[in-house]
Amino acid sequence: MGDCQSLGDCDDKRIVRLYEYLDGALSLQDLSEVKAHLEHCAECAEEYDLECIIRSVVRRSCQEIAPDTLKSKIISRISEIRIESGHA
Repeated sequence: MGDCQSLGDCDDKRIVRLYEYLDGALSLQDLSEVKAHLEHCAECAEEYDLECIIRSVVRRSCQEIAPDTLKSKIISRISEIRIESGHA
């Protein structure tokens, strides 16, 4: 499994440290420690890679633009609901 001492024996604290690492929320010393740990712990490196993939997919999907037809349908449906409920 590798040397997992610096991230708390790869328990739940490891996940928190990986998120902090990915978010750039660590001091330079902590950043170096986590980076060194990732180089020696296959389990944590795999978790890191998975989180990078997830973040990449989420970031890409958030950049997609809804088609105008969908926007029109949503606005139309909201108007219908308002009329039906007497809030128009």
